[in-house]
Amino acid sequence: MAVVHDPSFWAGRRVLLTGHTGFKGSWLALWLHQMGAVVTGLSLPAEEISLFRQARVESLLTHIEGDIRDMAVVEAAVAQADPEVVFHLAAQPLVRLSYDTPVETFATNVQGTVHVLDACRRAPNLKAIVAITSDKAYENREWVWPYRESDPMGGHDPYSASKGAAELVIAAYRRSFFSAPGAPLLASVRAGNVIGGGDWALDRLVPDIIRALIAGERPLIRSPHSIRPWQHVLEALGGYLLIAQVLAAGEAWAAEGWNFGPADDDTQPVSWIADRITGHWGNTGWDQPEQVSGPHEAKILKLDCAKARNYLGWRPAWGLGEALNRIVEWHRGVAEGGDAQAISLTQLAAYRALFQQG
Repeated sequence: MAVVHDPSFWAGRRVLLTGHTGFKGSWLALWLHQMGAVVTGLSLPAEEISLFRQARVESLLTHIEGDIRDMAVVEAAVAQADPEVVFHLAAQPLVRLSYDTPVETFATNVQGTVHVLDACRRAPNLKAIVAITSDKAYENREWVWPYRESDPMGGHDPYSASKGAAELVIAAYRRSFFSAPGAPLLASVRAGNVIGGGDWALDRLVPDIIRALIAGERPLIRSPHSIRPWQHVLEALGGYLLIAQVLAAGEAWAAEGWNFGPADDDTQPVSWIADRITGHWGNTGWDQPEQVSGPHEAKILKLDCAKARNYLGWRPAWGLGEALNRIVEWHRGVAEGGDAQAISLTQLAAYRALFQQG
């Protein structure tokens, strides 16, 4: 079957979005605003250099600054938003940072998820909850086969383990509190490595390359042979929106875990990404450090997205090559003085036109 994406569904829809000051959250806030949703965001303050600030996302929603580790803050935000749909994105999102801040990582990604889901139990008009975890929630065996939604959760590093644990929390809340007739429906979604304009996170491949290129330097690539399921951030967000739409319609079959990743031929090594971004920028090239040190990171990771294709009719609208073109377009445009909000909304409109065609 195929789920028809219905922008009119979102017009006037009350949405609570946690993590709205982050990279993915900012793009989702822009998309929801463009469809006419009434969005309330709960998140930590935005970084000084961020898509949220550059694209003036705060002007498009009700902005609440708060920490999901504080249950009272979460309860108050849910009560204020009175949501019909909740997207839970707030997280500590970085693998390497999780080695430095393991307690904060587990507290945010696991206990923070508990706080959000527990507050949702008392939201009187709530229909759908979409909890975002990660492809790294799977127990990664470093093999060439892609992971399916039925594969076990796990995680070598604190970040990955925290996302695997969050999946267990979500499953427990789904069975314990969100399975009765009339209760909100809860799904978890697991995306691959999302990339896009406005991502400024440290120790992440594309932002590190972009920062070097803007500074006129050759990027340093520490793990050129690592393979990841790369996709533009809008690909994953489109899947999240479809799931929310189905859940809100009362379709209990969708209250499960879902993968949203790229086509098989868009699962590429780091070197492939670096070659193309630097080539689009002006053939500056890149270098590899003589010595690479640091904590363990997975070398190969792929997602099986047959479930989303078969049950939702979801599939990527932009290939990886087009995604990289859009990233360079976004960052070049902003670096040359262009308006980040206008550039973002233009790219979003172009993507939506393809996404709605299926």
